[in-house]
Amino acid sequence: MIKTATFEALLADAVPDEKGGFLFTLEGKTYHLQDSDEVRKIAEAHGYIVIY
Repeated sequence: MIKTATFEALLADAVPDEKGGFLFTLEGKTYHLQDSDEVRKIAEAHGYIVIY
């Protein structure tokens, strides 16, 4: 199966947290990020092709 996502859609799922970072959930797994741009690396690690 090919999984794709737009970068903008991934960023929309990165929610600011109270520590100044972001919470990002993908496929049921939650990540704590310092920079919202890290969502691309996480999506690619899950096998997504990120479309800009």
